[in-house]
Amino acid sequence: MQIRILTASDVKKALPMPRAIEAMRQAFGQFSAGKSTVPLRGRLDTEKGTTLLMPAHLHESRDMAVKIVSIYPGNPGLDLPTIAATVVALDPQTGMPLAIMEGTSLTAIRTGAAGGLAAQLLAREDSRTVALFGAGVQAKTQLQAVLAVRAIQKVNLYDIYEDAAKQFVEDTRTWPNAPIINIVSNPDTAVGDADIVIAATTSATPVFNGDDLKPGTHVTGMGSFSPDVQEIDEKTVARARIVVDSREACLEEAGDLIIPRATIDAEIGEIINGNKPGRQSPEEITFFKTVGVAVQDAVAAAAVLAEAQQRNLGISVDMS
Repeated sequence: MQIRILTASDVKKALPMPRAIEAMRQAFGQFSAGKSTVPLRGRLDTEKGTTLLMPAHLHESRDMAVKIVSIYPGNPGLDLPTIAATVVALDPQTGMPLAIMEGTSLTAIRTGAAGGLAAQLLAREDSRTVALFGAGVQAKTQLQAVLAVRAIQKVNLYDIYEDAAKQFVEDTRTWPNAPIINIVSNPDTAVGDADIVIAATTSATPVFNGDDLKPGTHVTGMGSFSPDVQEIDEKTVARARIVVDSREACLEEAGDLIIPRATIDAEIGEIINGNKPGRQSPEEITFFKTVGVAVQDAVAAAAVLAEAQQRNLGISVDMS
């Protein structure tokens, strides 16, 4: 039995952002069409942390995987990351493992790609300015994804940590399609002229005022995933048409929507499948809320494995 082992570097090589966005189109389309099996997330607690098991099987594309995510707050004291993820790709015909791949980078790419897909479907085609809240890994992949679908020229970057914002600018300076990135000192300045607003923070309270959004703005919120946390304020929710990755998941986990008792208009997969419209007018404000669905990992893992096999990435191990 041969299993391919893929590192973070292999995953990044095998899943460029445009390919990841198309993979998310497949994942969400099948999910909203009822063509997937996504069991409840398993949880295993120990005295030091928590491990989550997230399985999914897509019936149409025949992709199957399990992601294992561990959250151990004390790990930094051991020079280890707080969050670590591994994805195991499986053959749905036999149940045999096909690949084991580093899951943290895969998660970052597929989550960014979901935001890029939402921008492709909901943001105005003439969008040129992004307001970006957060300067971490997710902020980078969210911006990379938007750059893949819109001709962005300027980014207003806001982060409470100035050093992190400066490092973000330095890290993105060499991107082939790098926009001008301006570090701003307050949220109002960031949002005022933005066509697309991306919130990728760990904030438990709203990061900007929804009254500052201009007509036609698209907002993506991906930082908060707890019922009691609001990264996006109620004013934004009230003004926007709301699109989500999963109704069920967001109504259980997204405080952005739960607290104001928001009405969800569509799943993104319903737009992909033609059951709901995309952007409906130049003035419409849209809000895409994502908390993550396991189908994303399964489809992304399949895309990574296919490319890795073609390019002979990683190492193949005989487990027999």
